[in-house]
Amino acid sequence: MRSKLYIPAGSAAAPFAVAITPEDAGWAESSLHVLDLGTEGSVALKTGDTEVMILPLAGGGTVECGGEVFELSPRASVFDGPADMVYVGIEQDYTVSGRGRIAICGARATTSFPNRRVGAADVAVELRGAGNCSRQVHNFGTATAFEADSLIACEVITPGGNWSSYPAHKHDENTEVETQLEEIYYFEIDDSPAGTPGFGYHRVYGTPERPIEVLEEVRSGDVVLVPHGYHGPSIAAPGHHMYYLNVMAGSGPTRAWLICDDPNHTWLRGSWEHQEIDPRLPFSPSSEPKGE
Repeated sequence: MRSKLYIPAGSAAAPFAVAITPEDAGWAESSLHVLDLGTEGSVALKTGDTEVMILPLAGGGTVECGGEVFELSPRASVFDGPADMVYVGIEQDYTVSGRGRIAICGARATTSFPNRRVGAADVAVELRGAGNCSRQVHNFGTATAFEADSLIACEVITPGGNWSSYPAHKHDENTEVETQLEEIYYFEIDDSPAGTPGFGYHRVYGTPERPIEVLEEVRSGDVVLVPHGYHGPSIAAPGHHMYYLNVMAGSGPTRAWLICDDPNHTWLRGSWEHQEIDPRLPFSPSSEPKGE
C-alpha cells in the first residue's frame, strides 16, 4: 500500500505536472509546482504570500515580472549540469513562457526580496560523500548560497548504484543544532542505454515520539513529502542515475539547513575519509549520463 506522503507522477491537472501547495501537503510552508509547457507555452501566475525560485528541468524560456524579463537558458535534462534560476518575491504577478518542464519551488514568506536571476555558471556545485555514497549537489538556492526569506532549495544527482541522503538525518525541531524544515523530494530517473525507464527507492522513518514510516519505489515525476522524521537513503538502482529536487522551508526564526544524523548511522561519515569520490562525478553538460 502506497503512503499518503507519496505523490505519483501525473497526479496534477494541466498545465502542471506537479502541483503541491502547503494545504495539499498538510503543512504550513513549502510548495512545488512543475509546469509542463510542451513545445511552446505561457502561463500567468501570482506569488501571493509565497516567494519562488524558478528553474528549467528540461527546456527553457523566460520569466517576466514587473516589466523585467529574465532568461532561463535551455537545459537538455536534469542531468545536463546546473540550471539558470530566477527568484520572484511575494505579492507579484509573473509569467513563465517557453518549452519543456519548469519547476517552481515555493515557500511562504513575509519579507520582500528583489527579483533576480542566477546563471547556471554561477551555481555552486558540491560533491558530497565518497565511494557508493557519492553524490553531486547544485546549491542554487541554499541558505549559504542565496538570500531569501524562508525558501531553501537545491538539486542532487546520485550515480546509478549509489546511496544518497545518507546517513539518514532529520530536521524537524528548532534547536541549537537543528532547524525545523518541511521538505519535498521531486525525482527524475535516467533511462537505460536501451531507453527503458529507471527507478529508485526513498525511505522516511520516525522516532518513538513522532512515528512515520515511508518506503517507496520512485520513478520520474514522483514526489515524496517529508513532514518530519529521519529521511534517507535515496537509492539509485544500478544502471539508472537518480535526480531529486529538494524544496524546504520551516517555522524557525533562522533560515538554515541544520540537521541531526540518525545516531546509528552517523559513523558512516568517518568512513568517507578513506574512500575516493565516485569517478563518475562531477556530471557536466559534456558528460550527460545515459545509463551506466
